[in-house]
Amino acid sequence: MRYALYFTPPEHDPLSRAAAHWLGRDPFSGTTLPISPAEGFSVGELADLTADPQRYGFHATMKAPFSLAADCREGQLVDALGRFCGKTPSFTIPSVVIGQLGRFFALVPEHPFTRLQAFAAEIVEAFEPYRAPLSDADVARRKPETLSETQRANLVRWGYPYVMDEFRFHMTLTGPVKTEQAAAMRDLLNSRFADFVGRPLSISGLALYVEKERGTPFTIHSWLPLSGA
Repeated sequence: MRYALYFTPPEHDPLSRAAAHWLGRDPFSGTTLPISPAEGFSVGELADLTADPQRYGFHATMKAPFSLAADCREGQLVDALGRFCGKTPSFTIPSVVIGQLGRFFALVPEHPFTRLQAFAAEIVEAFEPYRAPLSDADVARRKPETLSETQRANLVRWGYPYVMDEFRFHMTLTGPVKTEQAAAMRDLLNSRFADFVGRPLSISGLALYVEKERGTPFTIHSWLPLSGA
């Protein structure tokens, strides 16, 4: 079993519902949902394009999937999450937009936001004692030869390359999209998520996701509000 600390809005938030229907799965309940057809894409194409983010569930990575340290139990992790959320104030990203990172699309902040970077770093550090060291196979899966020197150092120190100064908040909506389909996908996502694009996003809680066995879908074990939310 692996655990991950992700940001996602509350279960019944309109963005959570829209994302669940877009990806075809609700990580709160584990329910599979039908994917709606769209102009320019067949249902099969959309299912393929959303297969990877569907497995993880709608989220922004705060602490990437990890196995528990040998001397830790799930209850200790859950208690630590409760303490962290109880003392950490909620805040709001001023505006989010559909962005393209490489070949995949995600919901991202319209502009860099210092509080968000600090929040992510706090989570990585606070929950490090609960993470088991990566196995050699886990390190190899990250293809360290393709990473920058800073990213490799992060992988060794924190178990994930894209933390601290390398962190970029993103809520993934697709897997890799072909170049010739990218413009159509951007238009489709701006349409499907029109109620949320260019608007604030409240960082009101933190979710503990679980992967019961490697390769199986992640589901939400618990979602806890931040202080003041």
